[in-house]
Amino acid sequence: MPKSRWSTPIPDCSLPTFLFTSPTHPLGSKRAFSEAARADTHFLTRDQFRLWAQRFALGLQRSKHFQKGDRILLFSGNDLFVPVVFMGVLCAGGIFSGANPTFVARELAHQLRDSGATYLLCADGSMDTGIEAAKLAGLDPSERVFVYNAKIYDGHSEGVKGCRYWSDLVAPAEDAKSFQWDDLTSPGESNTTLALNYSSGTTGVPKGVEITHKNYVSNTLQVAHISKLQPDYEARNARSSWLCFLPLYHAYGQTYYVANGFHRGIPVYVMPKFDFIQLLEYSQKFRVTDLTLVPPIAVLLAKHPAVENYDLSAVERIGCGAAPLGRDTSVQIEKRIGRGLNMKQGWGMTECTCSLLGWDYDAISTSAAVGEPIANCEAKIMSEDGTHEITTRGPSSVGELWCRGPNVMKGYWRNPKATAETLTSDGWLKTGDIAYLDEQGMFFIVDRKKELIKVKGNQVAPAELEALLLEHPGILDAAVIGMPTEDGDEKPRAFIVRQGGAKLNEDEVKRFIDQKVTRYKRLAGGVEFVDVIPKNPSGKILRRQLRDVTRERMRREGARL
Repeated sequence: MPKSRWSTPIPDCSLPTFLFTSPTHPLGSKRAFSEAARADTHFLTRDQFRLWAQRFALGLQRSKHFQKGDRILLFSGNDLFVPVVFMGVLCAGGIFSGANPTFVARELAHQLRDSGATYLLCADGSMDTGIEAAKLAGLDPSERVFVYNAKIYDGHSEGVKGCRYWSDLVAPAEDAKSFQWDDLTSPGESNTTLALNYSSGTTGVPKGVEITHKNYVSNTLQVAHISKLQPDYEARNARSSWLCFLPLYHAYGQTYYVANGFHRGIPVYVMPKFDFIQLLEYSQKFRVTDLTLVPPIAVLLAKHPAVENYDLSAVERIGCGAAPLGRDTSVQIEKRIGRGLNMKQGWGMTECTCSLLGWDYDAISTSAAVGEPIANCEAKIMSEDGTHEITTRGPSSVGELWCRGPNVMKGYWRNPKATAETLTSDGWLKTGDIAYLDEQGMFFIVDRKKELIKVKGNQVAPAELEALLLEHPGILDAAVIGMPTEDGDEKPRAFIVRQGGAKLNEDEVKRFIDQKVTRYKRLAGGVEFVDVIPKNPSGKILRRQLRDVTRERMRREGARL
């Protein structure tokens, strides 16, 4: 049972206290967050960031419907004020939840209902979706939906479509400058939930992962600790510059750029969404030192011809997570950027705040390993039936990865059954990933026991798509799997048993799903009609069998996704 080689002290306090110290502690005028497109004019210093969070917190507490412990849901892409909303909700004593900005109304309504959100802050370009979702969830849009964007920075205050602008929830600076949030320093208080980051877990529809103040503070310190192992850490940190192109509603972007960046005093330049050419332009302009990738972006960095046109000489560290990446892609990136760069993969889950396995920066990665337990954590390989630990090492000794640490979630929001299935009574998280441990103590992820499909870092639950497919009158049975693509990603592929007499083709099935889900959940991997869906005696779909048979057939036929 490998335990981390390291430990770091974890204080008992709220995340605002950890990051801000107090309402009046001098944080300084160094820039914390800037709009990448308008960095010279639109930015928040460290002091300004805290004050904006205090203003939003006080405004929430003064609002008609909010009480401590309430959930606030943000439905927006990245901008300068997403960190303000996140920290402001926490300062008010609330629980933050972010929704994928590409959701359709049905998907957003599920998160609104499941979280029991008091208010929805909705991006101005998505108001129709937000209003429809609010109505589906039983919320009055005129009272509970607020128009959201970063124009508040320039004094904007106009609502649209009968909904108020979110400035109505922001108190005057003079009123808020001494606003005191709850420190949560008494025993057990730091286990208060601060965020519901939605995940499909090991299977099923998205569930709210309860991340606590203790979880968040722990993971921030754990990730920072890895950097501090470097002998020249202070000099490296002082010249660091980060570019935020990962979505801030997601645990990966949220923890890395909001908490870690601020904790380490690193300026963060925020992009509204991922655009590879802009990523290159801004990396050159802002002398970006760290790139935090997901596999599809890593493949672009390895192969896109435009990379040669930009100066990436400031880049010192590249990491990749969210899904496995072949070592060959890392090697291509290392050769392309040069200067002895060594690209490493890490591993984490929404259920462990973000990160749990990683690398000492000075260690050299020559494999696709995802590292070892970070500070205060432990991990082990268990038999897939969960009855015993596998203690032998090497690629033939695979099993399910279990992990434990102060960053592991509190549980699934109002879902004790799912929590009991995923967390043991002594705190072990059953990850659903199939892995092994090598002789050097490094973990390798080789497959997934869980049924999730990963599309550009996003989770797609086959069960959700299957349920939607079965709503079609021409479909008798259905199964969905993820098929790998050449760039290391996956695409959902459906297997359909037609109802007797139904004349149904691939395009009709795709169109049926397209109108019900966001883009990354669409059946981009194709639709195949079969006579029967393979299942075990208890009725569970044998997805691995479907996947293996389909891969082999496509290999023989030379087909590509």
